[in-house]
Amino acid sequence: MKTKKHNSKYTPEDLAEAIVFPVSLSKMQKKTAAKQLAEARRKTQKDMSEVERMSLSILQLKFQLEDYIQNKMFDADKTFGSFLKQYVESLNIKRKQFAEDISIDEALLSQFINEHRMPPDYIAIRLEIHSNNSIPANYWFKLVEKQREHELNNDKEIRKKEKRFVHRKILLRFS
Repeated sequence: MKTKKHNSKYTPEDLAEAIVFPVSLSKMQKKTAAKQLAEARRKTQKDMSEVERMSLSILQLKFQLEDYIQNKMFDADKTFGSFLKQYVESLNIKRKQFAEDISIDEALLSQFINEHRMPPDYIAIRLEIHSNNSIPANYWFKLVEKQREHELNNDKEIRKKEKRFVHRKILLRFS
């Protein structure tokens, strides 16, 4: 049996030491632990190269994108433009340089970021290639589609506008 094999490798003392018991700390101990953690994080970040920082930032963005795409709810603060802005900021380069990197005009990039224009599919492909396949094109595409779906479901004016072009509706009966 698997459990017996596992137990035979370790002594009961080893197994007991492997279990972590919750420990309640005093306010002073919590404060000290928080200071130690903050100091360790500062030291780690100080020793990190610029490439490592950028890589972690891009990875964080990827995880945020994944979480948002999987979430059914639409969030107006999480649009293609906002994620693109975050991506460019993660690179720590000027927008002009980024626009040149993906062969688009800086004004067009600005329109995407400020949501004056929805990006065509080729932008998702270029972003995937630019990120060295770290962020797949389908993430960017799904982000755009989620935004378009929300707009379509909530835009009552477009239905009024388009209704005039439909001359006859089909009749349906369901029993």
